[in-house]
Amino acid sequence: MGFGFLESVYEKYLLIEFRKAGLKAESQKPIKVYYEGEIVGDFEADIVVEDSIIVELKSVKRIIIAHEVQLVNYLVATGKDVGLLLNFGEKKVEVKRKVRELSVG
Repeated sequence: MGFGFLESVYEKYLLIEFRKAGLKAESQKPIKVYYEGEIVGDFEADIVVEDSIIVELKSVKRIIIAHEVQLVNYLVATGKDVGLLLNFGEKKVEVKRKVRELSVG
């Protein structure tokens, strides 16, 4: 594919690849954020694969902490355990795997 395209280009590219691999993938999936049973916000996940993995796409020079925090917040809001942060902004794709931390107690 190359590097430096808009995120939307990589989103469509990945949807094709997931479909070819036989995986269910939804793009721009609306997610509601709840606090004490009330909706306090919402967001759209770039891609949700097999209703279990959130894939957040970037096309930036480098991933920063705010991008990682964003993905972890999405995991917490959805209750999903695993997320992938993919950055297509440089010649080599940067991949970060994030896991929702479970509360103990």
